[in-house]
Amino acid sequence: MTFVEPVVLTGNHVSLEPLTVEHSAALKAAAADGELWNLWFASVPRPEEAEANTVYRLGLREQGSMMPFVVRSLKTGAVVGATTYMNIAAEHRRLEIGSTWYAQSVQRTAVNTEAKLLLLTHAFETLNCIAVELRTHSMNRPSRAAIERLGAKLDGVLRAHMSGRNGELRDTCVYSITAPEWATVKAGLVHRLQPGTGA
Repeated sequence: MTFVEPVVLTGNHVSLEPLTVEHSAALKAAAADGELWNLWFASVPRPEEAEANTVYRLGLREQGSMMPFVVRSLKTGAVVGATTYMNIAAEHRRLEIGSTWYAQSVQRTAVNTEAKLLLLTHAFETLNCIAVELRTHSMNRPSRAAIERLGAKLDGVLRAHMSGRNGELRDTCVYSITAPEWATVKAGLVHRLQPGTGA
């Protein structure tokens, strides 16, 4: 039994399902909503890369370093994005939530808030993680703002951390939530999902 096993996580707005090759077409359609692959600070596969990217991610799952999910809207039944447990360090009970993106039509809705609540609850309350990381491009202001709204703390910036699709160097902002902070973060997420509070 590995540290992170495939599991379906279901809330009131979304369901997170372990990625399969059969999801490739649905992910391609979701990414087309907003042509997300054109966002230079994001890492969304181009349409012609969708299936190969799925196969690559499933390979990392077999190695135990990643657990990728598709995000399905319970309102429409459609796949509206993707998210991942990655950089899994079983010996340290740590992991990162990353490679997250959503169709433009569901951005700034309850989708991301509830997906993060589901992932963090499973990480801290089932997997007993001591910390969960979230990373993003330093220039991705919307992503940084969303991570900070969760209650994650900025650990630092990895300068010239990696090369982008066009060869540009990326500075990566590293955030984390630790186990002692989880109760407060969870209360904030639950509050934001209440009707009328805005997710």
